Amino acid sequence: MDRLIAAKVFIDVAHSGSFSATADRLNMSRAMVSRYIETMENWLKTRLLHRTTRKVSLTTAGEAYLINIQQWLEQGEHLSTIALPKAALSGTIRVATSVSFSQSQLIPAIKPFIQQNPLVNIELDLSDVAANLTEKQIDLAIRIAANPDPSLIGKPIGVCKSAIVASVDYIHNNANINQPNDLVNHDYLAHKHFANHILHLRKKEMFESISLNSRLCANEATSLLSAVLSGFGVTVLPTYLVNSYIARGELIHILPDWQPDELNIYALYSSRKHLSPAIRALIDHLDNYFKTTPW
Repeated sequence: MDRLIAAKVFIDVAHSGSFSATADRLNMSRAMVSRYIETMENWLKTRLLHRTTRKVSLTTAGEAYLINIQQWLEQGEHLSTIALPKAALSGTIRVATSVSFSQSQLIPAIKPFIQQNPLVNIELDLSDVAANLTEKQIDLAIRIAANPDPSLIGKPIGVCKSAIVASVDYIHNNANINQPNDLVNHDYLAHKHFANHILHLRKKEMFESISLNSRLCANEATSLLSAVLSGFGVTVLPTYLVNSYIARGELIHILPDWQPDELNIYALYSSRKHLSPAIRALIDHLDNYFKTTPW
C-alpha cells in the first residue's frame, strides 16, 4: 500500500482519536483506515496505536514516531509535487474565520483561487470564537489577533485597522465628539471577545485609554454593524467592514485622527499537522491578494 497515504492516515487518526472520524474526513472506509494503520505498524515493526471500543490513542512508540512521520510526509509530498502544474492542486480545505471577514473579504479573495484550481474545494467554518483546529479538523484558520495561540504556527497576511463609527442620525441627535473623553457620554456598542470596554487610541505620539460602559454587547461583528447603522450608538469596527459605508455617507468616521489598536491578520495552522500543497498554495495566494488588494 502507498506509504505516503498510510502516513497521512496515521497522522489523522493520531489527532482525531477515531478510525471513524478519519474515515469520514479522508473519504475512505473504516476498514481501509485500519489497513493503512497496519501497513505503518508492519513497516515500522512496532505498535503505534492502542485500540479500544471507545477510543484510539498513541502508544509510547506512536508518540515518538509521530513528529518524524509528519516531517517525512511533508518532505515526501513536497518531492512528489515539485513538477506538478498549479492546476494539479486538489483536495478539500477546511478554513475557519469570522463571519464578518468571510463575507466582506475572504469570499472575494478565494474566488480567483478556486477558479484557477478546479480540483480544490473549500469548506468555510464561520465563527468569531477561535476554534480548536485539531478537534474541528480545521486545516487553516484566518484570525485577527494581537497575539495568536502559541500552539499554532502560520504567517501574518495583512493588518486589520479599525475605525470609531456612528450613524448620521446618531451623530445629529447626540452630543458632539471632539476628543476621546467625549465618548464616555455616548452609548457604546462593544464586541464581547475584544477588550473594547477600554478603548486604546493613538494620535501620533499621544495615547488615550478610555473606559466605556456598554448597554449592547455582541459576540459577532456584523451584528454590531447592523446596530450602529440603526443608530444604536458608537462602536469600533474593522475598516474592512465599514470603509464602504463611510464612503457612501451611511456611517461617520469619528475622531479620524485617533487610531484604535491595530491587529494582525494571520493564516494559522496546527504545528502538529502537515500542510498539503493545496493549503500552502492557498496561504501564498491570500498573502499576495491582501498585499495587492486594498479595502
